Amino acid sequence: MPRPILATIHTDALGHNLARMRRAAPDARVWAVVKANAYGHGIERVYEALGGADGFALLDLAEAERVRALGWRGPILLLEGVFEPRDLEACSRLALWHTIHCDEQIEMLAAHKTQQPHKVFLKLNSGMNRLGFAPQRYRAAWTRLDAMPQVDEIALMTHFSDADGPRGIAHQLAVFEATTRDLPGERTLANSAATLRHSANPAVRGDWVRPGIAVYGSSPDHDEHDIAHWGLVPAMTLASRIIGVQQLGAGDTVGYGSIFTADAPLRIGVVACGYADGYPRHCSTGTPVLVEGVRTRLVGRVSMDMIAVDLTPVPRAGIGSEVTLWGRSSSGAVLAIDEPARAAGTLGYELMCGLAQRVPVVVA
Repeated sequence: MPRPILATIHTDALGHNLARMRRAAPDARVWAVVKANAYGHGIERVYEALGGADGFALLDLAEAERVRALGWRGPILLLEGVFEPRDLEACSRLALWHTIHCDEQIEMLAAHKTQQPHKVFLKLNSGMNRLGFAPQRYRAAWTRLDAMPQVDEIALMTHFSDADGPRGIAHQLAVFEATTRDLPGERTLANSAATLRHSANPAVRGDWVRPGIAVYGSSPDHDEHDIAHWGLVPAMTLASRIIGVQQLGAGDTVGYGSIFTADAPLRIGVVACGYADGYPRHCSTGTPVLVEGVRTRLVGRVSMDMIAVDLTPVPRAGIGSEVTLWGRSSSGAVLAIDEPARAAGTLGYELMCGLAQRVPVVVA
């Protein structure tokens, strides 16, 4: 019998979350962002459920090849553009749209021989200071691209650094609007957080929104709002079972380092899940888990293959009982991935992308 840990990808949740993002920006088209192998869910596993998107946005050519091989004939956007000149041959062959964020990419495109001019997304550095042209250089880059026979259309693009927090987006939106005023072309500005928090402003919605994490059922601003607030549902469940039970007395400790000491008699369950499965080692005592759909807590240190959980709230639980590490239990109870992520001092993104190869995955 295989080890009982299992990840489940919920296609109904993916469709639900995509529809939720459409409702947030009803007059915009939607990129389904499937970078990082669809945030760890698997491009092939999510493709059909996300087929209602207007386009797929991703990072590298291998991912673009996979989306085309699945039968997608619509737009695909390379969010970071090309990395070397020969990548443009693949852009021509696969009919990819691609981001231009630096002079070197313009030089590559100028030297590229193609029968089909490319659609490019010219990125403005409006204040995040990762990729993109500075505002004072943006129009010159646009003018040069506009004069090139290799370019068909130029879309205008930026990315918000604080859409999920108190600083907000007003400072970057002002830079974008001032810099792109009177320039033709489609606009794309909003990630998940901007789409959910700021899309009442049509300038934020633009022509395309680019939801990523929200499509997979994680809140883009979890410190302030949970997934229930945004009407999102988990697209991934990580579940296992109890493989051992121990009865502790007061003063007994649990696990490596003896970092948890029972202050009274306590019954614990040992679960087949650890950091080698992608469950964060930094999760500490108190991290929420579900046992048979009932909320309880992790106790002690996460080890490579096992964790221990407090069975006090579920006295009937024993060997074979279902444990939901994140996602939805068979009873329908939900533990958002954001909760164990927060306990580990990280984000749901990292947990999704960090699911270990040894964990079997099914699509439901």
